[in-house]
Amino acid sequence: MKSPALHVVFGTGQIGPRLAQQLLPQGHRVRLVSRRPDEGALRETVGPAASGTLEVQAADASDPEEVAEACAGAEVAYHCANPPYHRWSQDLLPLADGLRIGAGRSGARLVVLDNLYAYGRPPTAPFDEDTPLAPCSHKGRLRAEARRRLFAAHASGEVQALSAHASDFIGPRTPRSLFSPRFLERLANGRPLEGMGDLDQVHAYTYVGDVARALAALGQDGEAFGRAWHLPSTWTGSTRALFAAFAERAGHPGTMVSLSPWLLRLVGLFDKDAAGLVEMLYQWSLPYVPDARRFEARYFGATPIDTVIEATLGMPETRTASVGRPPSTTMA
Repeated sequence: MKSPALHVVFGTGQIGPRLAQQLLPQGHRVRLVSRRPDEGALRETVGPAASGTLEVQAADASDPEEVAEACAGAEVAYHCANPPYHRWSQDLLPLADGLRIGAGRSGARLVVLDNLYAYGRPPTAPFDEDTPLAPCSHKGRLRAEARRRLFAAHASGEVQALSAHASDFIGPRTPRSLFSPRFLERLANGRPLEGMGDLDQVHAYTYVGDVARALAALGQDGEAFGRAWHLPSTWTGSTRALFAAFAERAGHPGTMVSLSPWLLRLVGLFDKDAAGLVEMLYQWSLPYVPDARRFEARYFGATPIDTVIEATLGMPETRTASVGRPPSTTMA
């Protein structure tokens, strides 16, 4: 009898535990890895392991040797880790290098969860995976270099790899998104809903449940490797209209405000991650929608927005939210 496949998930933030929830019912062994994992909290978050087996391990994902050890015997490794915004300059590329090199040494295929920063200001909307990378921000240049190294390693045979690109997250338990506990608290109490940039500009949002489901599908499809994939977006309209849909469902008066660059810089004096948002505001100044038709034709389409809103509003943080932080758009 064939042993269950081992899938190793690096990163235990917004996506890693959700990915485990996708893989475990399929009977896989799933190993969640982070630098300092809280095993009890992770097991509670993931829930019953169904027919699979959940393991939790500590490792430094920027160290190729520790990555290779964590991936020993694995079929697939998933890069769902992300340093805090204010640490990207120091940590983003070492993290990407450690996971790429370590996974390659172990023989595991590597699925990298990425965002859209490397595209810069796309000339058209929607823009597909063949759009040239033209980063216009420091964070975008880091992402572009990480992607360049990833596919160079794939081409050389160092590792089988792919990148999966999501837009800004939406869904329950997404503290590093516009739809954070702060947003939900303000929604519940009728306070103005906070966005960024031009609230009337078309912008895509990706449901975190779809992200996890997509990573699981890609990781188990040997023909998916060697290319980039855009994941389906649950919303491709204006942020104002999306906020209005939330407001209508929650009985909120529907008032909204866009946080200005100067306010984000001011908050950044006390919150280093908030300061890093300013250079990314261009994404709300032009139509910003990835074309996911290639993925949808092979796998599945996005979860309907009504379902996503219901799921988001149904979580406990709508009643116990913290209000100490502004929204952030960092991922994973």
